[in-house]
Amino acid sequence: MRITRIHRLAAATVVAAALVAGCSAENTPGGAGSGKPVIGVDYPRSDTDFWNAYIKYVPEFSSELGTDLKSTNSQNDIANLIANVQTFVSQGVKGVVMAPQDTAAIAPSLDTLAAKKIPVVTIDTRPDAGSVFMVVRADNRAYGTKACHFLGTKLGGKGKVIMFQGSLDSINGRDRTEAFNDCMKQNYPAITVFGEATDWKGDVAAAKFQTRLVSDPDIKGVYMQSSFALAGTLQVLRQKNLLVAPTDPKHVWVVSNDGIPEELKNIADGNIDATVSQPADLYAKYGLYYAKAAVEGKTFTPGPTDHDSTIVQVRAGLLEDQLSAPLVTLDGASIAGEKSLKFDDKSLWGNNIS
Repeated sequence: MRITRIHRLAAATVVAAALVAGCSAENTPGGAGSGKPVIGVDYPRSDTDFWNAYIKYVPEFSSELGTDLKSTNSQNDIANLIANVQTFVSQGVKGVVMAPQDTAAIAPSLDTLAAKKIPVVTIDTRPDAGSVFMVVRADNRAYGTKACHFLGTKLGGKGKVIMFQGSLDSINGRDRTEAFNDCMKQNYPAITVFGEATDWKGDVAAAKFQTRLVSDPDIKGVYMQSSFALAGTLQVLRQKNLLVAPTDPKHVWVVSNDGIPEELKNIADGNIDATVSQPADLYAKYGLYYAKAAVEGKTFTPGPTDHDSTIVQVRAGLLEDQLSAPLVTLDGASIAGEKSLKFDDKSLWGNNIS
């Protein structure tokens, strides 16, 4: 892994020129002379419904907040992201918004931007090291805990569940995995958890689900750390004749993370049972909001915000705005003392995106 990463980082300079050609500038009419701060936004990937929703929201909120926008797409590749950072520097952006999927390898690029006094806001993920003006994120440990309590409650505290882990080189994958496991051990010790590494890849999750069901056909719960595994999970359940209504004793309880429209539809249809709605719209809005604020010299301190979230200090010099991410269920019932939202609640971004 270490050797591969070095090779990929070295390759960044080689691909930089090609990536420049792939950059776009959505708000070009104003340009550098418009008086609007130019913000560079790197889209982390475009192979999931969640990130495609985020990509749709960014230019909308850029216009609303009064920024000029330049964008790149690193396609889940740290070498691409490093090259894209250099592109932003050459384009003279005043601030950068990014969502590094490898939260350790991005540190040198953050140092480069800090040296050039270009503030950085990360959304969705928190870098392991490096200078960042603000992290815009939901409490990912709460994701794992909510999924744990949902499955623990539905299974009556006993049985077997499978967890499709995201990549553990991401703070999100680590947080969700650790919280889910910790909650299960503490609250539902009679439940056996099979953790399966997937690197956020749906085909890998589906293959591992197939294999696990051979050795453990009595699995009764699934925790997908993201909607990346949705299609494959449903396909496997259908093949095994397990895609049945929650009232059927054969039903396998499924909880996901993201809150995309397809998840909400499948909750309504009884195919899956819950998700945690990760705020794609608010990631776009507040990523740009804090980047603009940083350029304007504003500062923030820990405490409640005016948008139903809390800024916390996660380590010395690093603040994180933890946005709301509710559990979503079929009936909006309380789970382990915490109220959920009903799948058709109009406050959910997944019910308001075209």
